[in-house]
Amino acid sequence: MGLFEKLKALSEEQRPTKPEFIIAGLGNPGVSYERTRHNAGFLAVEALEKRFSFSPAEHKFNAVCNRAVIGGKSCLILRPQTYMNNSGEAVSDAMDFFEIEPENIIVIYDDISLGVGDMRIRRKGSAGGHNGIKSIIELCGSQDFPRVKIGIGEKPHPDYDLADWVLSRFSDEDMKKISEVFDKTAEAVELMVQGEINEAMNKFN
Repeated sequence: MGLFEKLKALSEEQRPTKPEFIIAGLGNPGVSYERTRHNAGFLAVEALEKRFSFSPAEHKFNAVCNRAVIGGKSCLILRPQTYMNNSGEAVSDAMDFFEIEPENIIVIYDDISLGVGDMRIRRKGSAGGHNGIKSIIELCGSQDFPRVKIGIGEKPHPDYDLADWVLSRFSDEDMKKISEVFDKTAEAVELMVQGEINEAMNKFN
């Protein structure tokens, strides 16, 4: 019996307290991927942890999980450990286990169409070519989840391999730019869980 089935089999009293929101930061696990462009979602979660008090990390749902109270709401923070292209496995397992609606899942991830240090908030939408979001949409059965896109910059030239670009590390200058946007990310997430997504969009888009 896998972890998900074991958790499901627990009695109501034994099961973890149901969070109101899932906040998933996307990336790839392992030292070789640290500080790479594709791990902007992981970096954003690290910044959230500095601002909000996280519970000790646990490994559930094929993810590193923390609990936090953000904007007065109980949140489950996920960092999927499935590698980017299978991010939906972790998100859908947690979503199904806690019976969380897609509208209460906030996904933070990298976007090559935005400049480094830029950020965009969307209420819902297609995958837009991002394999992590594609996996979440397919396995969760919905694209109606809000998301925070972190700009990582476009390829230096058209012939540059996309995989090589997103798996490259930020320069010191770009790292400074992207670190500065994480304060905005934290503030945006706090507004979003409070039902103020329009205010977050107006303020940061």
